[in-house]
Amino acid sequence: MTTIAKDTAVKFNYTLKDDEGNILDQSPEGQPLAYLHGHSNIIPGLESQLEGKSAGEKVNAVVEPADGYGEYQKQAVQRVPRENFQGVDDIQPGMQFQSEAGGQVMLVTVTDVNDQEVTVDANHPLAGKRLTFDVEIQEVRAATEDELNHGHIHGAGGVEH
Repeated sequence: MTTIAKDTAVKFNYTLKDDEGNILDQSPEGQPLAYLHGHSNIIPGLESQLEGKSAGEKVNAVVEPADGYGEYQKQAVQRVPRENFQGVDDIQPGMQFQSEAGGQVMLVTVTDVNDQEVTVDANHPLAGKRLTFDVEIQEVRAATEDELNHGHIHGAGGVEH
């Protein structure tokens, strides 16, 4: 039986919860997530806890912020002039925009709006949170040469081209 190790293709169902037990995300029914192990396709704290497991196993993985989406960074919250959002008349908290800074594109979330300024947060929405993944491993197989060359899984549950 193949176990999860570098260069294996893995499919798993998951439910992601926060510390309060709220469901933050889950794989759609009958559509497991597929990833290439050892290629940074999923957060490091989950990947490390799946290492050595095999199909049919269930894993309860608790991932600290440093091994998930990072610690919350106060400096990632910025106020920007409202005129920077030309063409967007109705800006509401919770809206997300792509922002480019220093040649890097990132997603920012609006947290506050007034007539002059828009406050945006570039932290990942799950930054600073301890995450609990309930995982059921569906399939583990050797990755194909094509998948290894591209650094991700092809086909159902993987990246489409």
